[in-house]
Amino acid sequence: MITFKPSKKTDKYQWTKHSLMKMQYYGLSQQRITRVIKSPQRIEEGIVEKTIAVMQPASTRGINDKKTWTSEIWAMYQIHPVKSAASRGLLKAEFNRVKGQSSNLKVKNDLPNSQKQFKIISAWRYPGVSPKRDPIPQEILDEINSFKY
Repeated sequence: MITFKPSKKTDKYQWTKHSLMKMQYYGLSQQRITRVIKSPQRIEEGIVEKTIAVMQPASTRGINDKKTWTSEIWAMYQIHPVKSAASRGLLKAEFNRVKGQSSNLKVKNDLPNSQKQFKIISAWRYPGVSPKRDPIPQEILDEINSFKY
Protein backbone atom coordinates (compact mmCIF):
# COMPACT_ATOMS: atom_id res chain seq x y z
CA MET A 1 0.00 0.00 0.00
CA ILE A 2 1.31 3.43 -0.96
CA THR A 3 1.29 6.01 1.78
CA PHE A 4 0.29 9.36 0.37
CA LYS A 5 1.60 12.62 1.71
CA PRO A 6 -0.36 15.60 0.39
CA SER A 7 1.88 18.12 -1.25
CA LYS A 8 2.05 21.70 -0.14
CA LYS A 9 1.34 24.68 -2.34
CA THR A 10 4.54 25.96 -3.89
CA ASP A 11 5.31 29.07 -5.88
CA LYS A 12 5.20 27.15 -9.16
CA TYR A 13 2.54 24.47 -8.53
CA GLN A 14 -0.82 24.59 -6.80
CA TRP A 15 -2.70 21.33 -6.20
CA THR A 16 -6.49 21.12 -5.94
CA LYS A 17 -8.12 18.70 -3.49
CA HIS A 18 -9.51 16.82 -6.46
CA SER A 19 -6.05 16.32 -7.96
CA LEU A 20 -4.68 15.11 -4.62
CA MET A 21 -7.55 12.60 -4.30
CA LYS A 22 -6.98 11.31 -7.85
CA MET A 23 -3.23 11.04 -7.31
CA GLN A 24 -3.81 8.95 -4.21
CA TYR A 25 -6.41 6.77 -5.97
CA TYR A 26 -4.13 6.06 -8.95
CA GLY A 27 -0.90 5.83 -6.93
CA LEU A 28 0.72 8.84 -8.57
CA SER A 29 3.26 11.06 -6.86
CA GLN A 30 3.68 14.80 -7.08
CA GLN A 31 7.03 14.31 -8.81
CA ARG A 32 5.47 12.04 -11.43
CA ILE A 33 2.78 14.58 -12.29
CA THR A 34 5.26 17.44 -12.53
CA ARG A 35 7.40 15.27 -14.82
CA VAL A 36 4.37 14.70 -17.08
CA ILE A 37 3.79 18.47 -17.19
CA LYS A 38 7.44 19.29 -17.91
CA SER A 39 7.93 16.78 -20.72
CA PRO A 40 4.65 15.49 -22.14
CA GLN A 41 4.45 13.20 -25.12
CA ARG A 42 1.07 14.62 -26.13
CA ILE A 43 -0.59 17.97 -25.36
CA GLU A 44 -4.28 18.64 -25.94
CA GLU A 45 -6.90 21.15 -25.00
CA GLY A 46 -8.55 20.06 -21.74
CA ILE A 47 -12.24 19.24 -21.52
CA VAL A 48 -12.68 22.09 -19.04
CA GLU A 49 -12.51 25.62 -20.43
CA LYS A 50 -9.05 27.23 -20.30
CA THR A 51 -7.24 24.02 -19.35
CA ILE A 52 -4.43 22.03 -20.89
CA ALA A 53 -4.20 18.23 -20.74
CA VAL A 54 -0.82 16.51 -21.05
CA MET A 55 0.10 12.83 -21.32
CA GLN A 56 3.08 10.55 -20.87
CA PRO A 57 3.01 6.78 -21.28
CA ALA A 58 3.35 4.98 -17.93
CA SER A 59 6.06 2.81 -19.48
CA THR A 60 7.06 2.02 -23.05
CA ARG A 61 8.44 -1.01 -24.80
CA GLY A 62 9.78 -1.36 -28.31
CA ILE A 63 8.20 -3.81 -30.73
CA ASN A 64 9.47 -3.86 -34.32
CA ASP A 65 11.15 -0.44 -33.90
CA LYS A 66 7.87 1.08 -32.70
CA LYS A 67 7.21 2.27 -29.14
CA THR A 68 4.04 0.93 -27.54
CA TRP A 69 2.52 1.18 -24.09
CA THR A 70 -0.33 -0.26 -22.10
CA SER A 71 -1.35 2.74 -19.98
CA GLU A 72 -1.00 6.51 -19.91
CA ILE A 73 -0.65 9.12 -17.17
CA TRP A 74 -2.59 12.34 -17.75
CA ALA A 75 -2.60 15.68 -15.96
CA MET A 76 -4.93 18.61 -16.52
CA TYR A 77 -3.87 22.09 -15.44
CA GLN A 78 -4.43 25.81 -15.83
CA ILE A 79 -1.87 28.58 -15.85
CA HIS A 80 -2.52 31.33 -13.33
CA PRO A 81 -0.61 34.30 -11.99
CA VAL A 82 1.00 33.82 -8.58
CA LYS A 83 -1.25 35.22 -5.87
CA SER A 84 1.33 36.28 -3.33
CA ALA A 85 0.84 39.43 -1.29
CA ALA A 86 3.78 41.13 -2.99
CA SER A 87 2.48 40.57 -6.51
CA ARG A 88 -1.24 41.34 -5.98
CA GLY A 89 -0.90 45.09 -6.42
CA LEU A 90 1.30 44.73 -9.49
CA LEU A 91 -0.99 42.16 -11.12
CA LYS A 92 -4.27 43.99 -10.46
CA ALA A 93 -3.46 46.75 -12.94
CA GLU A 94 -2.10 44.19 -15.42
CA PHE A 95 -5.29 42.10 -15.32
CA ASN A 96 -7.49 45.14 -15.82
CA ARG A 97 -5.43 46.00 -18.90
CA VAL A 98 -5.60 42.56 -20.57
CA LYS A 99 -9.04 41.49 -19.34
CA GLY A 100 -11.10 40.08 -22.17
CA GLN A 101 -8.33 40.29 -24.77
CA SER A 102 -7.18 36.66 -24.72
CA SER A 103 -8.60 33.50 -26.29
CA ASN A 104 -9.52 30.42 -24.24
CA LEU A 105 -5.97 29.10 -23.90
CA LYS A 106 -3.99 32.31 -24.39
CA VAL A 107 -1.36 32.80 -21.70
CA LYS A 108 -0.66 36.33 -20.54
CA ASN A 109 2.87 36.60 -21.93
CA ASP A 110 3.49 40.04 -20.48
CA LEU A 111 3.68 38.62 -16.92
CA PRO A 112 7.16 37.61 -15.75
CA ASN A 113 7.82 33.85 -15.41
CA SER A 114 8.15 34.19 -11.64
CA GLN A 115 4.53 35.35 -11.47
CA LYS A 116 3.02 32.34 -13.30
CA GLN A 117 1.79 29.21 -11.58
CA PHE A 118 0.47 25.82 -12.67
CA LYS A 119 -2.83 24.93 -11.00
CA ILE A 120 -3.16 21.14 -11.24
CA ILE A 121 -6.86 20.40 -11.70
CA SER A 122 -6.77 16.62 -12.07
CA ALA A 123 -4.51 13.63 -12.72
CA TRP A 124 -5.40 10.11 -13.83
CA ARG A 125 -4.27 6.88 -15.46
CA TYR A 126 -5.83 5.79 -18.73
CA PRO A 127 -5.69 2.06 -19.51
CA GLY A 128 -4.44 1.47 -23.03
CA VAL A 129 -3.78 4.13 -25.66
CA SER A 130 -6.23 7.04 -25.72
CA PRO A 131 -7.52 8.41 -29.01
CA LYS A 132 -6.13 11.76 -30.16
CA ARG A 133 -8.54 14.67 -29.73
CA ASP A 134 -8.05 18.40 -30.17
CA PRO A 135 -4.38 19.25 -30.42
CA ILE A 136 -3.33 22.71 -29.26
CA PRO A 137 -2.15 25.06 -32.03
CA GLN A 138 1.62 25.45 -32.31
CA GLU A 139 1.46 29.19 -31.50
CA ILE A 140 -0.02 28.48 -28.06
CA LEU A 141 2.38 25.57 -27.44
CA ASP A 142 5.29 27.94 -28.07
CA GLU A 143 3.78 30.39 -25.59
CA ILE A 144 3.43 27.69 -22.91
CA ASN A 145 6.95 26.38 -23.48
CA SER A 146 8.42 29.87 -23.23
CA PHE A 147 7.95 29.96 -19.45
CA LYS A 148 7.71 26.32 -18.44
CA TYR A 149 11.29 25.94 -17.30
